[in-house]
Amino acid sequence: MANTLKLEIVTPDSKTFSEDVDMVTLPAAEGEMGVYPLHVPLMTQIVAGEIAVRQGGRDIYLAVGDGFAEITGDHVAVLTDMAIKAENIDEAKAEEGRRRAEARLAEKLDDEDLSLVNAALAHSVAQLKVKRRTHS
Repeated sequence: MANTLKLEIVTPDSKTFSEDVDMVTLPAAEGEMGVYPLHVPLMTQIVAGEIAVRQGGRDIYLAVGDGFAEITGDHVAVLTDMAIKAENIDEAKAEEGRRRAEARLAEKLDDEDLSLVNAALAHSVAQLKVKRRTHS
């Protein structure tokens, strides 16, 4: 019987996380989703937000962007456009990114620019949420 899951988080730039974990919580498009060992296999879309990982009695948090997760009974593979561990988030940069994106939303934007600005805003908000969680 499996006691852990292999969690792998991959971005276009690198493999951000690859470790055995006790459980993982994903920001799925349908809502927050907890995954334990022996989970039913599925593929789901994830949205910008927070991945919470339980590993050996401690919690690890990562900010992630949009992407997909493939889940099997002993493996969770996440492919996303952004993944940053809480300790690597620069709160001041994330706050500045949020302010810039919100200012751009006030402008008249075409559909492509609007999508890019909304993605940048979602990335900044996800980073701020994760970083501020680790402050408390």
